Amino acid sequence: MADPSIKAALAAKQFIVAPGIFDMISARIADRMGFKALYATGYGTVASHLGIPDAGVATFTDMVGRMARFSQGCRTPVIADADTGYGGLLNVRHTVMGYEAAGVTAIQLEDQEVPKKCGHTPGRRVVPAEEMALKIEVAAEARRSEDFLIIARTDARTTLGLDEAIRRGQLFRKAGADIVFIESPETEEEMKRIGGEIDAPLLANNVDGGGRTPILSAEKLASFGYSIAIYPAVGFLTMAAALERSYAHLLQHGDTNALPEGVIHDFGKMNELMGFPEVWEFDRRWARPEASRAAE
Repeated sequence: MADPSIKAALAAKQFIVAPGIFDMISARIADRMGFKALYATGYGTVASHLGIPDAGVATFTDMVGRMARFSQGCRTPVIADADTGYGGLLNVRHTVMGYEAAGVTAIQLEDQEVPKKCGHTPGRRVVPAEEMALKIEVAAEARRSEDFLIIARTDARTTLGLDEAIRRGQLFRKAGADIVFIESPETEEEMKRIGGEIDAPLLANNVDGGGRTPILSAEKLASFGYSIAIYPAVGFLTMAAALERSYAHLLQHGDTNALPEGVIHDFGKMNELMGFPEVWEFDRRWARPEASRAAE
C-alpha cells in the first residue's frame, strides 16, 4: 500500500531528497539513513539485474518484481521509475495497478517514444504531448489510493526546447499528474523558469558523474519552487568506483591486504545489515541438545 508520508510532506512544503537504489544492498543501506523517500532508478536496476543499458529493453515483468522487493524490504517509501508505462494506454493501466500492488508509493512515467533512452543520453524522441496526457489520465484513474502519486516526466527539453517542455509539464499537471518532472534542463536559469511557470510540485534529477543538469542544493532548489530532488546514480556510481579499486588492487597484489581505507565495508557490519543476527538468534532459540538429535 502507498505510504501517505510523501503526499503529506509535499503538502507541508517539506523538501524531499531521495537517493537512488538499484539492488537490495543499496536499498537496505539507504533505508537506514532517515531519508523521506528512496528512488528506485531504472538505469541502475536494469544494469544490476540484467547487465544491459537502460534503453527500453527491460519489460514490466522484469521490473515489477524488483520494485516489489524494494518496497516490501524497506520502511522508507519508494518512488519508482516505470519508463513509458511499457506500452500504450492499456499497458499504462496495467503498470500502475502492478506497481501500486507491489507497494510503490510514487510512479514515474515519461513521454519518450518506445524504445526509451536514459534521460541524460543523446537521441531521445518524445511522443505527442496529447498522447502522454492521455497516459496520465489513465494512470490517475487506474490507481486505487490517492496516496499513490503520479509523476509525469517530459524529455522534450533536449530535442524540442524549454518552451515545449514547460508547456507539456503544464498539460500533464492538468491531466492529473501529482508531480511534474522536466528532464534535463541545462542551466540554473532554466530551472528557475520551470519553477516559476509550472504550478505543481516539481522534481529535479541530480545525476552525478556528468549529467546535463547542474546539481543544486536542496535549499536552492526549494527557492526555485522544486519539492523533490532525486540522486539516481550516486549509489551505483559509488559502488562501481569502489569495485574497480578493489578488483584492481587484488589483480595487482594477489590479495586484499592494504586496500585503501574506506573502500571495503566491514564484514561484521555487512552481516548485521543483511539480518544475520536474527537468523543466529532463531537458531539459538530452536537448537536442540545433541542427544535429542542423535536419538533421531
